[in-house]
Amino acid sequence: MSEQQNHITVVDENGNEQLCEILHTFDSEEFGKSYVLYSLVGAEEDEDGAVEIFASAFVPAENGEDGELTPIETEAEWDLIEEVLNQIEDELGEEE
Repeated sequence: MSEQQNHITVVDENGNEQLCEILHTFDSEEFGKSYVLYSLVGAEEDEDGAVEIFASAFVPAENGEDGELTPIETEAEWDLIEEVLNQIEDELGEEE
């Protein structure tokens, strides 16, 4: 995944490739990691008009092109991601 792209391919637990749209990326000095928030391309909205958002830690490759997504491992990291999501939602709400 490179910064210019706004899509990534994620392999699910069944080995199927899923095309996903990158919604937001951010770095955390506290955890020394980068994070990516994404949703499945073509995902259907629920009754509230929301799509499921996924989050992973992102480890860039040394060649600067592809990297590796890794699972979020701690409750503190999930709290950080939730905080970032809330900030994004607040900003989107102000733009409307």
